[in-house]
Amino acid sequence: MSSQAAAPDVNTSGFQGQIPPLEPLLTEVIATLALAAHAYLADEDGREPDHASAEAAIDVATSAFERVKERLRPDERLAITQMLTETRMIFVRKRGV
Repeated sequence: MSSQAAAPDVNTSGFQGQIPPLEPLLTEVIATLALAAHAYLADEDGREPDHASAEAAIDVATSAFERVKERLRPDERLAITQMLTETRMIFVRKRGV
């Protein structure tokens, strides 16, 4: 057995020969992290909000957005900006309670 890990095979990684563009992948990750932040902030079922996890999700989503925003269409950029702003505002309100 070799001590080096085998390189991933594009044909077996699920892409079937086509590697998708980065922008749609990152916008999906950003949206997923924003939704996760909302879930961490929810105080349903007697569960306390997890502010640290919400903050981490928001920070990572923001960093990913900053990295890719110039490559997005203006409508995508605006939608993500609004989503992240709303998520941050909810975080600030919930943390301040």
